[in-house]
Amino acid sequence: MPRSSARLAVASIHADAGLAADLRALRKSRRVTLAELALKLGRSVGWVSQVERGISRPSIDDLKAIAAALSAPLSLLFGHQAGDERERGVIVRSSHRRALGSAATGLTEELLSPDLGGSFEVLRSEFAPGAQLGRRSLRATEEAGYVVSGVFEIEIDSVWHRLNPGDSFRFKEKAHSWRNPGDAPAVVIWVVSPPVY
Repeated sequence: MPRSSARLAVASIHADAGLAADLRALRKSRRVTLAELALKLGRSVGWVSQVERGISRPSIDDLKAIAAALSAPLSLLFGHQAGDERERGVIVRSSHRRALGSAATGLTEELLSPDLGGSFEVLRSEFAPGAQLGRRSLRATEEAGYVVSGVFEIEIDSVWHRLNPGDSFRFKEKAHSWRNPGDAPAVVIWVVSPPVY
């Protein structure tokens, strides 16, 4: 096998391993059992287990079904870059971030964490001018954010707070809303524990 083909094969194996680990972490973060996910997908528990261990490779249709069953964006399951073996699971290069959301919703996010495992996730969230989200239902999470640029308003426990660059926030298990009242994008680094994506 030529050296470039061998590198591609190794990269594919590592990408599959990253996807498998992310699927397992995502399922666990949603508190869904293997049996429950298998039932939602119309698949066997064995198949789901093999996918989560990187033994079976899911098709695009399988990934769509898994994302829908776990209420996650399909884009979260793509973008696994093999990168340098020494950096895997530790470093995320800016050119290899996984994009989440879409400009149509007014919120685009990039996963800054190397994967979905661990006790928290870090996101770069960009809120378009005028974008807003009505009250988000209560999540069993602790969340914190740091405003990098723009104006960002967040409502926590029915109190609105206006944040400017350099301001930060934190709340635990509280319903919240947000909006960008400014005429420029607002960029917030958002930390969520446990991971919800």
